[in-house]
Amino acid sequence: MAKQKTSKKQEKTQQKVNDSKSSNVPTRGRTFEGYVTKKFSTRVVIVFERTVYVQKYERFYKKKTKLHARLPQNINVEVGDYVRIKETRPLSKIIHFIVTDIVRKAAEAKQ
Repeated sequence: MAKQKTSKKQEKTQQKVNDSKSSNVPTRGRTFEGYVTKKFSTRVVIVFERTVYVQKYERFYKKKTKLHARLPQNINVEVGDYVRIKETRPLSKIIHFIVTDIVRKAAEAKQ
């Protein structure tokens, strides 16, 4: 039998995040980092800034982006934490991302 080839793209898409409610959610696509502004029992709201170029005026301006992300039970976050989220399949009407890890705690940023 011939061996099956696995491309790098397939290996990247096979990363999974363990969560009891949505077990082994496969992640794919884009990754963002931002601050937690609201926390609910199963999700968080992440806000981060990005710069957008306005061609007419040849200038940049800052724009805030707000995303909702699934919060796995094994990750404990608080409001103000700096977290990393990764894109996944649509988990609900507004949730298309999942929290993968905490980059920096809110208490560490204040010190």
